[in-house]
Amino acid sequence: MKNETAAVLILEDGTIFHGKPIGKIGTTTGEIAFNTGMTGYQEVFTDPSYYGQILVMTTAHIGNYGVHDDEIESDSMMIAGLVTKNFSKTFSRVAANDSMENLMLKNNKVGISDIDTRALVRHIRSRGAMNAIISSDGTSIEDLKTQLSKVPSMSGLELSSKVCTKTAYEVKPENPICKISVVDFGIKKNIIRCLVERGAHVKVFPMHTSLQELDTFEPDGYMLSNGPGDPGVMADSIQLVKEVSNAGKPVFGICLGHQLLGLSLGLKTEKMFNGHRGINHPILNLKTGKCEITSQNHGFVVSKESIESNPIVELTHIHLNDNTVAGLAIKDKPVFSVQYHPEASAGPHDSRYLFDQFIANILKAKV
Repeated sequence: MKNETAAVLILEDGTIFHGKPIGKIGTTTGEIAFNTGMTGYQEVFTDPSYYGQILVMTTAHIGNYGVHDDEIESDSMMIAGLVTKNFSKTFSRVAANDSMENLMLKNNKVGISDIDTRALVRHIRSRGAMNAIISSDGTSIEDLKTQLSKVPSMSGLELSSKVCTKTAYEVKPENPICKISVVDFGIKKNIIRCLVERGAHVKVFPMHTSLQELDTFEPDGYMLSNGPGDPGVMADSIQLVKEVSNAGKPVFGICLGHQLLGLSLGLKTEKMFNGHRGINHPILNLKTGKCEITSQNHGFVVSKESIESNPIVELTHIHLNDNTVAGLAIKDKPVFSVQYHPEASAGPHDSRYLFDQFIANILKAKV
């Protein structure tokens, strides 16, 4: 029988929190981050953009409504570890298929509960992004600190190749109106759903695909997906995105795809002191003057200063909390991208018009 008090969380700066083990008994490491969303924990945990991160959920209860087979953004849990205040091993939702505890066990995920997440998040907000380690297997504090000291920084890590598809696949609606080649850097399933719902026949390609391979599908447009890691070290992907944006067809980039588009245009990306992760982030559309509440998950951002000095790039959206870049477009081309997640799973649907805009660009170009 496992010791219910034997879990520990150690931050890179030496701060230690003690709690109870959840999920698999063991040890895990990664960059610690926090998500402020109050719902959608299963979609969050299966988002490939979280690969390599220990995630703190700021809402007090996790696991209370269980898990459902349809509420996934990939085929497995992508977070490196989970930190919560209260963790429910039972669930009350009739429609649920299983418990969050069982999902963690099936995916070999280590976690810790009964942590003062308010104190932890306040600490991270003041100290900035850092690595952490969770352990529930009895390893000594000194040994855990030694392990933690060897964990690489998220800056300089290429992680998309660990989560993207290895073989191309297609998803097709009953009566398609266009064809889209998608470059998978760690795509969420709901992005594909949003395209298919609008009549797009989608073919999803591995991230190392060439433009020539993308074009074997004879697409009417290209989608650049979300994904994890540092975009600045993805030289081959930056070159591919440059070729895609110069191909003369509509392009839509989301999250990492947005960052790679920026880098392909000569812009710069920066590691954020604390990333944006939640489902209530306010964005201003500079073209319409309207505000949207958005779902976000990113630790890097395109430099606003580099956009202002680039004559071919237009700033289209800004984050109202910190004035960071949330969207851009190439002037005089049907090529645009956003830093946030318009497919919003979980989250509000304010930004799904961007998929409509992308399809409209494709249909206009086909005429």
